[in-house]
Amino acid sequence: MRKISLLFLLLFSFSVFSQSEKEFAEETFKETRIVNGQSVITNQKGQLKFIISHRFGNISDGIDEFFGLDQATIRFGLDYGVTNWLTVGIGRSSFEKTVDGFAKAAILRQTKDNKTPISITALTSIAARTIDDSNPELENKLSSDLFYTYQLMFARKFSDRVSLQLMPTMVHRNLVATSDESNDVFSMGAASRYQLSKIVSFQIEYYYVLPDQLDERYKNSLSLGFDIKTKNHVFQLHVSNSQGMIEKFFIGETTGSWEDGDIFLGFNISRDFQLTGRKYK
Repeated sequence: MRKISLLFLLLFSFSVFSQSEKEFAEETFKETRIVNGQSVITNQKGQLKFIISHRFGNISDGIDEFFGLDQATIRFGLDYGVTNWLTVGIGRSSFEKTVDGFAKAAILRQTKDNKTPISITALTSIAARTIDDSNPELENKLSSDLFYTYQLMFARKFSDRVSLQLMPTMVHRNLVATSDESNDVFSMGAASRYQLSKIVSFQIEYYYVLPDQLDERYKNSLSLGFDIKTKNHVFQLHVSNSQGMIEKFFIGETTGSWEDGDIFLGFNISRDFQLTGRKYK
């Protein structure tokens, strides 16, 4: 794990030298998050983004639970642009009372002249469950509740309407439920954006987990969403078979099945504040 962390630190350092005065492709995605997962987009220097992510219950619960609307989980997050290429963030989810933090660095950015044809962004994060464990005799409880994510994002904006992103990802779990599960979970994510109008775009996001790593009850995460951009914020409305809002949950612990109608309505709302350089909006 230390070698992987060092690799990501080197990538972050390299990104300083990879950014120069060029005309970059803009709005490969409308937001820093596609649905559940991150996009290649980073905050501008001094930009603070406040994100409220909300997931309702299972639609298949029926009218007794008002098709999931009687239930809810929520995540509050703050993301800050340290530089134009480096964003750091923290968040807290009601789902298993999880606290998370991340660093995200733009290594390469696609240029308008296509001399740099793709954008590459690296992500590393750590999350901790703070919910009381059902096993009070568990040794090393603090370290057992820690989870790490390492991800590279490769994206290209093909036109004003179409963008594509690939996300090779590893999630490391210090503690797993059974010996049949792997502590390290490798997956390949893919996402696409299609611009429907000036302010509305459609997103699809899918994470394929390589075989023989998870218990058979877990599924691959598939999410669909719409982004609605206004002057000061972006409203994201979506449906997914994942209820968790960080990589540990939607990559490694998705239990919903689209075939069985086990899907969750949700939305993200983000509001930007410019803390340095100019007055916030």
